[in-house]
Amino acid sequence: MAKAEEMADGSLRDKMGQGPLGMSAGPDPDEYSKCVHCGFCLEVCPTYQQLSDENQSPRGRVFLIKQVAEGALPLEAAEGPVFACLDCRACETVCPSGVPVGHLIEMSRGQIRAAQKGSRKSAWREQLMLRGLFTHPERLRAAGGLLRFYQVSGLRRAARAVGVLKVLPAHLREIEAGLPVVPRRHHTPLPLPVPGGERPGASGPVRVALLTGCVMDVLFSDVNEATARVIARNHMSVTVPEGQVCCGALHVHAGDREAARDLARRNIDEFLGSQADYIVTNSAGCGAAMKEYGDLLKDDPAYHARAETFSGRVRDISELLVEQGFDPPQATLDRQVTYHDACHLCHAQHIRKQPRQLLAAIDGVSVVEMNDSERCCGSAGIYNLTHPEMARQLLQRKVEDIPQEADAVIMGNPGCMIQIRAGLTGSGRETPVLHTVQLLDMAYRRELSGEHRSERQT
Repeated sequence: MAKAEEMADGSLRDKMGQGPLGMSAGPDPDEYSKCVHCGFCLEVCPTYQQLSDENQSPRGRVFLIKQVAEGALPLEAAEGPVFACLDCRACETVCPSGVPVGHLIEMSRGQIRAAQKGSRKSAWREQLMLRGLFTHPERLRAAGGLLRFYQVSGLRRAARAVGVLKVLPAHLREIEAGLPVVPRRHHTPLPLPVPGGERPGASGPVRVALLTGCVMDVLFSDVNEATARVIARNHMSVTVPEGQVCCGALHVHAGDREAARDLARRNIDEFLGSQADYIVTNSAGCGAAMKEYGDLLKDDPAYHARAETFSGRVRDISELLVEQGFDPPQATLDRQVTYHDACHLCHAQHIRKQPRQLLAAIDGVSVVEMNDSERCCGSAGIYNLTHPEMARQLLQRKVEDIPQEADAVIMGNPGCMIQIRAGLTGSGRETPVLHTVQLLDMAYRRELSGEHRSERQT
């Protein structure tokens, strides 16, 4: 470490801006030392597959992180490869040595962000989005209201007709085309609480606190409502803590660990105060981040134990339903669908079987497996904004892998839903993109209405 502490522009500790509670703690040597450079990760890394560049592979990035930590390379040497990583964690799934590449990448980004103090080209955009918008629910909802007005008032149609959108970069036009129409907001995000009833033979109803999220709350509030209905249908009570905020996943991915910690503390106070048995999310990225609050706040003596308690209660909606037991719908949906494994659901949370179990329980629904279903679609938080060309290449491959015979693409993450919807629209395909819980909710609602016949027979 002597070399690292004698960098020309100041000691590494000062450059990294370490402060109280280890705000900019670096990667753990015990983590990057596990890498034996075997190369298993090369076959599953999307950026390496596209570029065939060792620096853009997991083992290459780990090596650069190690070299920087040991003072053999300046911090700037790792910046490009570290931020070009999708943080999809596919490498972790196949790594025989158990290298936590995602954690190393996130810690390294935190160092770079702290050291460069906003000098990176994209820093101002990230600051505007992540701190100026996503940390303020009221601003985000206001932005959603403006977006809805643009979409339903005729402005969107007019803008496309006269070619106004051509002034936008191509990747922003693609994202705009893939955005769903913002659902109409109710006076409250969801009924508080949603009555669930008690499972027969149970000592009392399981109490669930639902994370409505930031992107989900604005663009997919209909998915949140479907989630609440499905939980209630399965004999659990649902509450929606009013003081909840963004989970901080986007901030962690961008290296803004300080903002992520602030958001985590607010959520911990709010959700643990609800006395819920489980904290449930329908967003893969949110679930992965919240399950790692314990690590995020490991140096905070006031919050670490509470963060561990919080993380231990976090469940993805598909995970909760399979774990607690769910009622198969007594109605039929005649659908042939395919399923996309969101990276932070399958690689970070190791949830693969549960969503498929939910789909298999719906009479009439058949699943056509997608080729490379676990391969990243290119959304990756705000990756499609910061690295649009790579995101576009990955999206093109994902769309090509979607079976033509599927009449819907099912998944469990909002970023993937926006990205894949944009890709399908751009390729001229009208295949609907749905959340897993939406399909289950459709079947339950059909059951409730007494319509047990096949969807295509009605």
